[in-house]
Amino acid sequence: MREKTTRLFVAAAIAEACSWLALLVGMAVKYGPPADEIGVQVFGPIHGALFVAYGLLVLAVARLHRWRLGVTFLALVCAVPPFATLFFERWAHRRGLLRTDPAPQRPLTPVG
Repeated sequence: MREKTTRLFVAAAIAEACSWLALLVGMAVKYGPPADEIGVQVFGPIHGALFVAYGLLVLAVARLHRWRLGVTFLALVCAVPPFATLFFERWAHRRGLLRTDPAPQRPLTPVG
């Protein structure tokens, strides 16, 4: 369960960033010379769904990995600026916040 949810979170972080790119391109087409709204009409709802999915997965992963409140808040805030979910996911991975293997067990008594 923990590994699957973490993988879904990583996929959602990447997909949310890609949908940001598609939406930005759609907005450039809408407000640029072609003045065609099809990009925003297509990618707007897709981005919205991925935004919500990312937020829900942040909450699930934060609970499973026992993130501090500040880390969880940062992960949620990173859904707002374009591509920030990618940076957060890489940062969390480097810090071991997305580890799927169980924490190493230390002996209860000194070995000697």
